[in-house]
Amino acid sequence: MTNKLYALDFDGVICDSAIETGMAGWKVALKLWTDMPKAIPEGLIEKFRQVRPVMETGYEAVLIMRLLYEGMSPDTLMSAFHHQMEALMIRDDMFVDELKDIFGSTRDEWIRDDFDSWIAMNPLFDGIAEKLRRIPTDSLVIITTKQERFVDHILKANQIALPIEQVYGLDRNMSKQQILNDLHGENPSLKILFIEDRLPTLINVITDDRLDDIQLYLAGWGYNTTTDKDSASNIDRISVIQLSDIPKL
Repeated sequence: MTNKLYALDFDGVICDSAIETGMAGWKVALKLWTDMPKAIPEGLIEKFRQVRPVMETGYEAVLIMRLLYEGMSPDTLMSAFHHQMEALMIRDDMFVDELKDIFGSTRDEWIRDDFDSWIAMNPLFDGIAEKLRRIPTDSLVIITTKQERFVDHILKANQIALPIEQVYGLDRNMSKQQILNDLHGENPSLKILFIEDRLPTLINVITDDRLDDIQLYLAGWGYNTTTDKDSASNIDRISVIQLSDIPKL
């Protein structure tokens, strides 16, 4: 495996973080809207999990939870996701950077006050830890829209040793395409395998001519839909895989 560089997304590929992300979104929403109850209404987390495949960045969980609480259906939210996100931010005078900051600080408070419950809500997918430990540390990077310190906490709690410098997260303010291009430039002799659970992200890579040599995989166990998997299976550049396939890559 020394001639390969494994580049993995985190949420939806390594970590099944949907419950924690929804809970963190609710905790932030409580700070932003005074009319929301402290207890999450029954069934709301399940609705959030339905919407999770279209979410790109953690702070959007705050907006998703608010819209679900207001009564918007998961189907309606998913059918015009970016429009609904923007409309809510305009309506309630919100800004992306501020939402990112409060989402991160609220997670920090949760980690500080109850680390065990936070980790419990961020389980790794079955068998993924063992698979990652088989990859040489210098052959693995994580490319994610999650803030790097949270990835670091979860990896360490699961006894996965990876230098935080090899976690390319939200803090770097770079697109995944740019990160992949930089990695390719720094490691021209390595074959880069990018494993991601969002089909739009993989399509963005395909449309970038600089990244024609990157091998692309859609994580079939992650936050995507049957339609996503069917579409990906019809794209030559993308292979749809399951967890059991990782050791064969």
